Amino acid sequence: MTPRPARFGPPLLALLLAVPAVQAQSTASTASSDASRGRELAATCANCHGTGGRARGEMRPLAGMPPQAMLAMLDAYRKGTLPATIMHQIAKGYTEEQLGLVAAWFGSQPAATR
Repeated sequence: MTPRPARFGPPLLALLLAVPAVQAQSTASTASSDASRGRELAATCANCHGTGGRARGEMRPLAGMPPQAMLAMLDAYRKGTLPATIMHQIAKGYTEEQLGLVAAWFGSQPAATR
């Protein structure tokens, strides 16, 4: 007896075709949610680094900084290898995931000009 090919009726076929669209929508929703969380977390940086990371004066602007560079600096603050007055304490107060969201959000902002 030879096996018969599987037959998909219209409802199952429609479901199979819809899965990639749902996955894409879920990914877009997650990216939007991550950006919102990053923006919310980054708001705590405004006191020193300015709104949106566009610092004025002597503080380092964060807007437009490449995320990997920011994460390396934050890691150095956490480890105490980069001198700071308060950043070493602040950096220790966030999870790796939170720091990643903050770095991604600042990296997506137009670079600050001085």
